[in-house]
Amino acid sequence: MGMMAPMGTTDVAIVGGGAIGSAVACFLLEDPGFDGRVTVLERDPTYRRASSALSASSIRQQFSTPENIRMSRFGFDYLRDIAEEVSLVERGYLYLAAPGREATLSEIHEIQRAEGARVELLGPDELAARFPWMALGGVVLGSLGTANEGWFDGYALLRVLRRRALDLGARYVAAEVVGLALTGFRIAHLELDDGSSLTCETLVDAAGPWASRIAAMAGVTLPVEARRRSVFVFDARSTLGECPLVIDTSGAWFRPEADRFIAGISPREVDDLPDLPLDVDHRLWEEALWPALAARVPAFDAIKVTNAWAGYYEVNTFDHNAIIGRHPELTNLLFANGFSGHGIQQSPAVGRAVAELIVHGRYVSLDLSIFGYERIAAGRPVVERNVIG
Repeated sequence: MGMMAPMGTTDVAIVGGGAIGSAVACFLLEDPGFDGRVTVLERDPTYRRASSALSASSIRQQFSTPENIRMSRFGFDYLRDIAEEVSLVERGYLYLAAPGREATLSEIHEIQRAEGARVELLGPDELAARFPWMALGGVVLGSLGTANEGWFDGYALLRVLRRRALDLGARYVAAEVVGLALTGFRIAHLELDDGSSLTCETLVDAAGPWASRIAAMAGVTLPVEARRRSVFVFDARSTLGECPLVIDTSGAWFRPEADRFIAGISPREVDDLPDLPLDVDHRLWEEALWPALAARVPAFDAIKVTNAWAGYYEVNTFDHNAIIGRHPELTNLLFANGFSGHGIQQSPAVGRAVAELIVHGRYVSLDLSIFGYERIAAGRPVVERNVIG
């Protein structure tokens, strides 16, 4: 065995330099109570496969879990402060409910209103008046966000966060973590693919779709998998007028994107395998997505796909919600994983929360203990009823 390269040291090592990892670095270094060193390890500085760069990058208040609503509210405020840099578009989500779902949508509406979210419930007549381009077969109710929702440039947000972290003194290292060394119940150092190693006081796993591989190096099971999602860009012959981000009763979603539209739909469960290559599933368009779009919007009967891409959701297979906070036994290991499609919109809130845990030993701004790792072993899922696959 060859000699290991000299060992570097850092106070906080963050594995993953995407939006989540960079947000943790930013909020750590902005906290007056922190005076340590932060090293961000990113194996691919081009971010070609990063979810931050490949996300559809939308943000909503319409969750059923109060903590998810609160995280996204903070996220929207953060985005509004840098609106020009990230091309923020403030426009609502419209959830459409099929028969049998109206009671659930009404219950969720009450939770959202109690959290201060600005949402309206619209019946079929109101929907028809507001969105005359929409066919309303099989729709009994719609929930429309009227503020603090929309979409933005996710890669631009990543660049803003990374630049801020660098300006504050974070060190970004282009390296892959290939091993973790433990001393008792603590992670002592990280082994890197160039043969070097890095000692740390605290390790943050922000490795996105590959987070479970990092956790496994410490002997920890993390129920996070990389699940491919395809996004299609298309032209429509006619304009629709006012158009929010629509979540159809079929599970399909679509929204305007400049002078075009983008859309997606989850694959069938039998086809939704982990770690598929990032190739666009064009069969999904032909067999599921286009029929759903054309049924909901007659103008979409004649549309043309002009582009498409695929990215990974980092899916928490336990309950499709984030895993945030310290490991209960390896106490210098912190998680920021498993966002299941919510990561880019929740990255500012998660960055702030993880930084608070490191610096103050507790959540200060927003209590996210509901998303702790402990719930997995306890079999206590957080049920989020407004999920977009």
